[in-house]
Amino acid sequence: MSYLAINRDGSLLIRVYVQPKASRNSIIGIHDDALKIAVTSPPVDGKANQAVAGYLAKVLGVAKRDINLSSGQTSRRKVFQVSGKTMEEVHGLIESILAD
Repeated sequence: MSYLAINRDGSLLIRVYVQPKASRNSIIGIHDDALKIAVTSPPVDGKANQAVAGYLAKVLGVAKRDINLSSGQTSRRKVFQVSGKTMEEVHGLIESILAD
């Protein structure tokens, strides 16, 4: 669970390592204390960032507006802020995907 943290305002922070231009969107596993996410979008004009945010929203069952890029705009290592879910809920959802 090292990829998750609680922000001062109560929202969650998810550390992500992004693999752009993959064959499909998926959570691959854990990479250096970050959640490794593959997305089909290229790392051009923020498209990969938008793809990761959209994929996280879908997986976590929240609206896209509840997922914000906190840091790492041009890096593979990013931090996304998530509102509307508890740490236990997010951890459970991600661990169930990783177990499959």
